[in-house]
Amino acid sequence: MRKNWIAIVILLGLVSWGIYDYSNKQETGQTGTNNVTVDHSIEEGLKIGNRAPQFTLETKDGEPVKLSDYAGQTVFLNFWASWCPPCKVEMPYMQDFYEEYKDKDMVILSVNMAHLEKNSDDASAFLDEVGVTFPVAYDSRGVVTDQYQIVAYPTTYVINAQGVITDRFQGAIDHSMMVKAYEKSR
Repeated sequence: MRKNWIAIVILLGLVSWGIYDYSNKQETGQTGTNNVTVDHSIEEGLKIGNRAPQFTLETKDGEPVKLSDYAGQTVFLNFWASWCPPCKVEMPYMQDFYEEYKDKDMVILSVNMAHLEKNSDDASAFLDEVGVTFPVAYDSRGVVTDQYQIVAYPTTYVINAQGVITDRFQGAIDHSMMVKAYEKSR
């Protein structure tokens, strides 16, 4: 019985947030940067072909990072944690791919699931070890992790220049998979 009430409370919270988020986007007309207009006729969601849900997180230094900051670029939205073995395998591939494609209107927006980290310094130490130079945001409360329904680590959404999801990967991906996903997003 208690589980049912918890599920109902969570569901009501998500519905309330969805209504708030939808009405806020309608008021602001939500367009991206780089003169790319978001097509509101495309349904927002998490399936391939949906408009990717917008969010704002913070960097390690507390600077805001929005998905809309990267409108006009192909975005590899990668969710990871420092203790996750497949994430550790994947991250060097992400860095190599970023170095190769960053001048081709592509960005990797890395989201550390900080709410799942054992120690707040673990993520930074791991990023330093790999030599990550792409943008990293921290989901300290798990809101975006929940919003994107992350259940396997790592998970990567590929979002095209118009903000539409073109691919989704659960589990580690390698360089060749990233190249194919990038080409598919074009």
